[in-house]
Amino acid sequence: MEWERAKNYILTAFVLLNLSLAGLLFREDSRYTLSQERISNIHAVLTNNNINLYTNPMRRFAPMRHLEVMGFDYDIPELIEIFFGEDAQVIQLEADEGHYIFESENEEHGRLEISNGFIYFDNNLDLGENRDEKNISHEFALEIADVLITEHFPDFVADMVFDEIDGNGVQIIYRQKYRGRIIHSNFIEFLVTSEGIAWIDMHYGRVIGYGADPRMIFAPDEILLTFMQRVQHIAAEKPIFISHIDIVYNSQEDMQEGVISPAVPFYRIFIRDHDFPFLINAYTNVYFE
Repeated sequence: MEWERAKNYILTAFVLLNLSLAGLLFREDSRYTLSQERISNIHAVLTNNNINLYTNPMRRFAPMRHLEVMGFDYDIPELIEIFFGEDAQVIQLEADEGHYIFESENEEHGRLEISNGFIYFDNNLDLGENRDEKNISHEFALEIADVLITEHFPDFVADMVFDEIDGNGVQIIYRQKYRGRIIHSNFIEFLVTSEGIAWIDMHYGRVIGYGADPRMIFAPDEILLTFMQRVQHIAAEKPIFISHIDIVYNSQEDMQEGVISPAVPFYRIFIRDHDFPFLINAYTNVYFE
């Protein structure tokens, strides 16, 4: 009888403990979730300033850790093989220290330059004078660029696709994805024309992993207020349409070879008729030039 009563007490205590924990978790979750009232308020403030929000702002803004990224440590022989082919005869041209230039003995096969962490490959395509006649679809350009990405950089995803400003073709920017989150500062950019890949521009560091403890990030409505202040002079002339908002990792420091530096959370705000997003540091709520 006493044992039965003790079991009831233990079971009751266990249920109460779980209810208390559930309440604490709910309270903690609510702390980092935008209320409907705050969402309505930011919509109203933006609309009053000629800024239209055509996407749902993220509601969750839980603390985040930064990423630790090793400064570029490229495998140059591997890059030569990627761009010139396995059996290509390549010559190295004279250049300043830390600056590498490679060309195929057959000049039609392009030129590869590596300097200060940036990789540039010029495929020696003659775009010609009638550039407008060489417009291609985004789908066609992606099919061509995806071949190289899938084979050599499988953790990079197509992040932005847009028509090149002079009508030469389509530009595609791939960015590395780490555990579901894009690293904005690790990129591979293509210009694809009807003739093929015209050039490739790359810059990336090696992701080591997460660093330190999670830090508080600013809420999406606070970030949007900073964005509004930044673009008020533009909105005064014509309406601005926000089409997408997300959070990515971005390195603010110039990478040094072999040196680990932080890539921190950033909000990206995309607006209509503008190819590149606005970047705002999620830790500090400061606009990134």
